[in-house]
Amino acid sequence: MDKLQIIQQAQQVTNGFKVIQNLARMLREETTTLETEKLALEFYQHPAYQVRTLAVFLMGSLAAQKPALLAYLKDTVSADEDWRVQEILAMAFDQYCKDSGYEKALPVIKTWLKDERPNVRRSVTEGLRIWTSRPYFSNHPETAISLLAGLHQDESNYVRKSVGNALRDISKKHPKLVIDEVLMWDKTDKHTQQVIKLITKNGLIIE
Repeated sequence: MDKLQIIQQAQQVTNGFKVIQNLARMLREETTTLETEKLALEFYQHPAYQVRTLAVFLMGSLAAQKPALLAYLKDTVSADEDWRVQEILAMAFDQYCKDSGYEKALPVIKTWLKDERPNVRRSVTEGLRIWTSRPYFSNHPETAISLLAGLHQDESNYVRKSVGNALRDISKKHPKLVIDEVLMWDKTDKHTQQVIKLITKNGLIIE
């Protein structure tokens, strides 16, 4: 399949991401690392969001091997104005963590969570959901909760919503840990109130 065919196939996708994700996997299997990297950087310049999401999937598949691509995801892709590209950025970051090993990736996770750009922070909080279904965090739920809790007063509604939803996910298996964390928060803060509302959406009681 030549590049034009790949682009056309990607552009035909109007719902979801599975077809594009599978296309990225096929390309990764059929091309060398260098070829994949070149395709990713070239495809990201395309005006169609579908082609850019394909590029981001490819970058995610190489990010653990290529620090420059991880930096590109952080500095360039996070500035993309299409929300669908941002969804795939989150998935690409999770792929980086999976390939690196989640424990080994902790320093990068913490750095991205402290980044000044909301899309970078959100790519972590959203990308690693469900956090406690991931290796390392499955055995260390308190670490996942602590990392997420650090953003419960985030200035970005986009990030706070992701944090609240991620903590609600964790509360299904670890309710006491989440409750103990939330009990330490300032509940008079409006941002905190929003996150708590999301955490307790499924009936978790925090007193």
